[in-house]
Amino acid sequence: MEELSSEASDGEVLEKLRRHIRILVDIGRLAGETVDLDRFLDQAVVQVSRAVEINQVKILQYRPRRADLLVVAGVGWKEGVVRTTTLSSDLRSAPGRAFQTAEPVIVKNLNEQHEFVLSDFLKEHGIISLANVPVLTDGAAWGVLEVDSTIPRDFSEDTTDFLSAAAALIGAFVQRHKARPDQGRLIAAATEAQNRGLLLREMQHRVKNSFQLVLASISLQKRRYSGGQVHRALDHVATRINAISLAHDQLAPQQEGQTVRLSDYIVALCSSLRQQTEQIEFDVDCDELELSIDRAVPLGLILNEIAMNSIKHAFGADGGRISVGLAGGIGYGEARLTVSDNGRGIKNPSEGGSGLKLIASLAKQIGGSIDQKSSDSGTSTSVRFPLIR
Repeated sequence: MEELSSEASDGEVLEKLRRHIRILVDIGRLAGETVDLDRFLDQAVVQVSRAVEINQVKILQYRPRRADLLVVAGVGWKEGVVRTTTLSSDLRSAPGRAFQTAEPVIVKNLNEQHEFVLSDFLKEHGIISLANVPVLTDGAAWGVLEVDSTIPRDFSEDTTDFLSAAAALIGAFVQRHKARPDQGRLIAAATEAQNRGLLLREMQHRVKNSFQLVLASISLQKRRYSGGQVHRALDHVATRINAISLAHDQLAPQQEGQTVRLSDYIVALCSSLRQQTEQIEFDVDCDELELSIDRAVPLGLILNEIAMNSIKHAFGADGGRISVGLAGGIGYGEARLTVSDNGRGIKNPSEGGSGLKLIASLAKQIGGSIDQKSSDSGTSTSVRFPLIR
């Protein structure tokens, strides 16, 4: 947090900058994954909230006919605010000043200044500090990205730079969206809506056949080679392929794309792993969350790798138990997957192991971070990741 009285250490500053970079990458990736403006803006405010660790974030769009700023996306506000609430665009309004001047506007404490008018909207939500940066398209202001805090905040130069970078990505997406022909967009949307279900079923069928062919090929290779090490390696590859296959089984068509219900996916994956082991039980407790297929597959592979490591190394002849938990509402628009075992712990972790490298690489793909703790009573590994659909 950047409260007025706090002084961040060099390590904290470095970690904050790293988080900012990771989230800017996520926003950029999101911009390349969708063509829907509302969906992009809705997800962008969640990412900004994560980065600056503030609950209230909004994007305001200037409406020339009404000369006001409409809240077109937001997180942390009361129900009914987004896409209905408007703010003044004049110079006595902080977002209006940012829009009119195309320059960032920072207010450390609204109660200790007389330059800007405190709107009823901000009063109702108890806002004390705020930061505004313009969202530019074609070199002119399209709107404003604003973060609001209910406690005094001294927004640092690093935070302002992050907000400006995020606003630039938002502006680039808005510009690209404006450049698309309306008629073409309508035709594409109608075609997608008509064919989504049919295409999904056909894709699932073909993908399932492809996975079956690959698994059959692996089974054939096992028969050709008698070495136990080769069999273990091929079995590990097979579990990874099966994890991807199970994700495609859980696909559901949505207006914004193809999503996976994570609770169903994780239950199916754990059930499959359980069938491959003896004397090892799985406990699963999952919140009802959804994720795009592109993000669900890496998460499933992470779960597969962690569970397989436990199955191979954590237990003795008496077996044990693996607990898997999925929780939403973690931090700022994030979720956490936790995999724990009651085994003997990690004695000599191999930092160069291919499994650990794969887990780290997969976590990076979804903008997540890995944390692992181990003792004589077991090992717990968690991955924290943004909920982007």
